[in-house]
Amino acid sequence: MIAAPDTFALAGKRVWVAGHRGMVGSALVRRLRREPCEILTVSSSELDLRRQSATEAWIAAMQPDAIVLAAARVGGIAANASHPALFLYDNLAIATNVIEAARRAGVTKLLFLGSSCMYPRAAPQPIQESELLGGPLEPTNEAYALAKIAGLKLAESYHREYGCRFIAAVPPNLYGPNDNYDSESSHVLAALIRRMHLAKADGVPSVAIWGSGRPTREFLHVDDLADACVVLLTRYEAAQFINVGSGKEIPIRALAGLVAEIVGYRGEITTDPDRPDGMPRKVMDTRRMTDLGWRPSIDLRDGIVATYQAWLSERAAVM
Repeated sequence: MIAAPDTFALAGKRVWVAGHRGMVGSALVRRLRREPCEILTVSSSELDLRRQSATEAWIAAMQPDAIVLAAARVGGIAANASHPALFLYDNLAIATNVIEAARRAGVTKLLFLGSSCMYPRAAPQPIQESELLGGPLEPTNEAYALAKIAGLKLAESYHREYGCRFIAAVPPNLYGPNDNYDSESSHVLAALIRRMHLAKADGVPSVAIWGSGRPTREFLHVDDLADACVVLLTRYEAAQFINVGSGKEIPIRALAGLVAEIVGYRGEITTDPDRPDGMPRKVMDTRRMTDLGWRPSIDLRDGIVATYQAWLSERAAVM
């Protein structure tokens, strides 16, 4: 496969990573440090992206050449189900404020990051980009999905109406360093790592996973996503958003077993049918991304091993 040619050189550019302290944003900063560009960051305590005037003023003052919009309120099934208004409002506000401010300031390139939860619950698998808005969403994360769809469509609309070089990418379930391991708001892989580790440490005889354990999910290491984002910034120009993923899926029950093996937990893994499964299957068609010359490089097992070790180091640093 011959890589697509660069259309936006990063050399000498000012690139703002919005959400640089999160898992995705911190991976983007790590990756962009290998490029000859200036990285711009600002903390949420200094700039609340939900405030339109403040967002517009900061972007106008800093004049980034490119923006990667990784800032978002994120969480697992429990967090989404408990706080739909918060997830919908915060993510709508962040997307609309940053995208409009970028247009007003004349930002050359913007990459908006969506989520595979934007696709219909019953979408044909592997999911092609054309399946967006093709059916009802998964109820457990509908609010977050709606906000992400709106942001993606806004970037696409600005591309078509104003000629802005605003693009969007849709990653699958992500994992890696700097993930959220909170017991109430973490995503599935971080939650499994934490639960298996604590069960091992406390000698708990069994760990119950949510739902039936049968649903399948696609996972991508956040460093692979960061690498893909650089490819998209430099080579991709179409208004049509693009899937970024591993193209591989694993049942949640098998994932739990893999995490238990890596952590060293030897207890029983059971299921909790009273808890929701979420979408029954979710793996994306990533052929358009591979046509740009990109493929993920981090194997799931290797990625989980490294992620677990990173979490242990993070825990040791604060204890």
